[in-house]
Amino acid sequence: MSPLRVSLCIPVYNDEATLRELTSRALEMLHRCADEYEIIIVNDASPDSSGKIARELAKEFPNVVHVIHHPLNQNYGGALKSGIRAARYDWICTVDGDSEYDVLDLEKMLKFRNYYVLIVAFRYKKLYSTKRIFISSVYNIVLRWMFRTHFRDISTGIRAFHRSILEDIEVTSDSPFFGAELAIKAMLGGYPVGEIGIQTFPRTLRSGASVSTRNIALTIRDMIRVWREIFSDHYQLPPGRGRE
Repeated sequence: MSPLRVSLCIPVYNDEATLRELTSRALEMLHRCADEYEIIIVNDASPDSSGKIARELAKEFPNVVHVIHHPLNQNYGGALKSGIRAARYDWICTVDGDSEYDVLDLEKMLKFRNYYVLIVAFRYKKLYSTKRIFISSVYNIVLRWMFRTHFRDISTGIRAFHRSILEDIEVTSDSPFFGAELAIKAMLGGYPVGEIGIQTFPRTLRSGASVSTRNIALTIRDMIRVWREIFSDHYQLPPGRGRE
């Protein structure tokens, strides 16, 4: 098996209470399963101490932890795109900074890297409010219908993928729809996409930003825009063919 080189991107916003422990667990996991690795923390103009903690971690682990600071908030997808652009290695992993998802699950995902170029997670146990579970269920049903997909839980905040898929697809969403767009376009591009089941852990300090009114509106905007792109008369047509 070829050496495993991993870039882990962590977008953070109001994650001062979880960032240090998350990074520690990430270092433990990467040291165990990767030959070379780096952690890229993207401070998306967080108003709390996340940026300060990220700087401290970069000083403690100068050859491993790198920090990107956004002077203005660029939203979840924008933070992920910054981290992915800075990634040096072929396998790119992402996990949210609030520890709702356990970073150790990435080790399980990476075991399937010889079979898939994108591995996403589905939450088989959701420790959320009834409102959030309802929103998540409706969202996934709508996405399966709109994009003709089979994914059970397309927008979880933990994934692993090989950077080669970005040579053929462009992910443009700045909202939490980023992960769904990546999976949908990878599937349509013929790339093998795998799913593994995970558990999630309740947030104890704040409610999830992904279900805020603003993020729901941005997600719907990106969802409609990407649907129009994919189902247009020019998306991924074979060379020399048109629909004139």
